[in-house]
Amino acid sequence: MKLQTQRWIDRWVGQALCAAVSLWARLWGNKVQALPQAPRHILVILLSEMGSVVLAGPMFAALRQRYPSATVHVLQLKKNQEVAKLLGLAKPEHLHALDDSAGLGLLSDIWRVSQTLRALPLDAVIDCELFSRISSLMSYLSGAPLRAGFTPHTQEGLYRGSFINRAIPYNPYQHITQQFLSLVDALDDAAMPRHKAAPVRALPSDTCLSVPFDADELTRYRQKMHADHPTLAGRQVVLLYAGGGLLPERAWPAAHYAQLAKGLVDAGHAVGLIGLRDDAALASQLRADVASEFCVDLTGYTKSIRELLKLFHAAQLLITNDGGPGHFASLTPIQTMVFFGPETGRLYGPLGPRARVLEAGVACSPCLSAYNHRQTFCDGDNQCLKRLQPLPVLHEALQILSQTVQSKADCSHAALSSEPVLHA
Repeated sequence: MKLQTQRWIDRWVGQALCAAVSLWARLWGNKVQALPQAPRHILVILLSEMGSVVLAGPMFAALRQRYPSATVHVLQLKKNQEVAKLLGLAKPEHLHALDDSAGLGLLSDIWRVSQTLRALPLDAVIDCELFSRISSLMSYLSGAPLRAGFTPHTQEGLYRGSFINRAIPYNPYQHITQQFLSLVDALDDAAMPRHKAAPVRALPSDTCLSVPFDADELTRYRQKMHADHPTLAGRQVVLLYAGGGLLPERAWPAAHYAQLAKGLVDAGHAVGLIGLRDDAALASQLRADVASEFCVDLTGYTKSIRELLKLFHAAQLLITNDGGPGHFASLTPIQTMVFFGPETGRLYGPLGPRARVLEAGVACSPCLSAYNHRQTFCDGDNQCLKRLQPLPVLHEALQILSQTVQSKADCSHAALSSEPVLHA
């Protein structure tokens, strides 16, 4: 189903259904109860982009720490489930999916999943969505007596019904990871439905997630990559993700990427252009502009998220538009530079010390929000990214690569210094 079709249905049909369910809940809804001390089943709804799953990592860690006996279930769109499986967010039998590729299939899945969840039964549901009303409706259809989610209060937009009985105000000034953690805090607050006394949480320093790799597995992958693309061997590898995905206004200009890639190659590094098969045309254009054997096309090279993570292990730096790759990179040792403009790194930036957010800070940025259904008014003229010039980005990238070399040299020196001295 096309994105614009989904938005139209969500705006008109979704609002009407949320209003109807709100009226039903007010007239015939059960009295809100406190969460049991040892809840049995908790559902987390995360329908949006795959990168959001990584930002929700600390929330899952908090859930398991606070409710160790609870079984955590996850509801996602079918196309986004690969990440949840890879990260082990829940056991395979506790992962539930909605297929949004066709309207009738989606309705069938909603009915099927709702019946499955109601049979558990659930003690609570956490709805992490801001934009879709289907997730709000699913939280009610799941049968969970406690429903934590975001509320706009009196702000325009974001109407998702009044049946969320553990609601926190969506805060566009606080990182989304912190807001996810507030949803966990809301489950225990008896003063609901308006959650006010949430503890002050610092932004987590990491994702609390990991994907274990065997050293031999990573070595074999690096050898395969060098065999497939010999020009990458012997040079530091910089990966560039120039695609915009579903929101092309988030993309740094292709001409800027070409100038950056040429500067990296001239400085003695290798460049790999990553992305989906749909990004192959853009990669071909960039390779033609750079005109160097050390700039290679890796679009479609990785067949899974796990392979993408292995590719990150084999490279030294990722420079990317806002999107999934920047968040997946935080699960690996690679250094990352992420462009933000239509959205802001203050709200959606990758977690961890290895990520750098690049923003121009123009007056209209950020322009995509929960209040405008992520529809920008710049009409493709994304000045917030066009004004980020290639030469300063290149300078910072070369500094990072230089520091990476120095860090490896220091580690090698320390290892040699720690070896025992043999005397004749």
